Amino acid sequence: MTAFDLVLAALGIALGGFLKGATGAGAPVVGVPILAIVFGVPKAVAIFSVLNLMSNTWQAWAYRDAWGRARFVLSFALAGAAGAAAGSFLLASLSTEILMGGLAGVVFFYIALRLARPNWKIARERGEALALPAGFLGGVMQGAGGISAPISVTFLNAMRLDRREFIATISAFFFMMSLFQIPTLVALGILDWERAGLAVVAAIPLFGAMPLGEAAAKRVSKDTFDKLILVLLTVVALRLMYTALT
Repeated sequence: MTAFDLVLAALGIALGGFLKGATGAGAPVVGVPILAIVFGVPKAVAIFSVLNLMSNTWQAWAYRDAWGRARFVLSFALAGAAGAAAGSFLLASLSTEILMGGLAGVVFFYIALRLARPNWKIARERGEALALPAGFLGGVMQGAGGISAPISVTFLNAMRLDRREFIATISAFFFMMSLFQIPTLVALGILDWERAGLAVVAAIPLFGAMPLGEAAAKRVSKDTFDKLILVLLTVVALRLMYTALT
């Protein structure tokens, strides 16, 4: 591992923290693909499983007063936890090339959906009925590739939740997934003390960048910010696909 690799990993984590602070979600969307380039998918997912637990414990508590209906939040979060455990078995059994290609496909899907259906909306009643399947599919993607955003974030965005309710709901979702995903990764030998230690070190750029993201969100328009993130994700997905094919 070179100094460039370490700088790239730190920047990926910091960018994830910046996005987390700005929107309440998205740290794995940026951080996991970049870490996967440096460490490989299993190690990247293991590190971010611990980072997700730490960051979402804090945000779920900080925004606890913004929950919507408890039944909706708990159904979404518990289904995500079950999906994350199931997805972890895929992470342990699939080859690195398949995981890299699959992760790139997930990111491309997310980008395409955001571009093709920017005004897509799900009514509150319909969204509450879809909480279990959407949560489970998002959890499977989180467990297998470290990214649930193409399902979870898009689903909540489509419901047009206000910012505080969105952050409260998605943080509870990620928190619950982490509680189930971490023991599963430990049992499968994917998360060990070395990788947990790396996650603790990685928390420094993550938490250091979160306040910057929160401050920037007050100054930059949401549309501009979204476009910048989509450009970044396109570059990352192309690099992951290249790695999977070579």
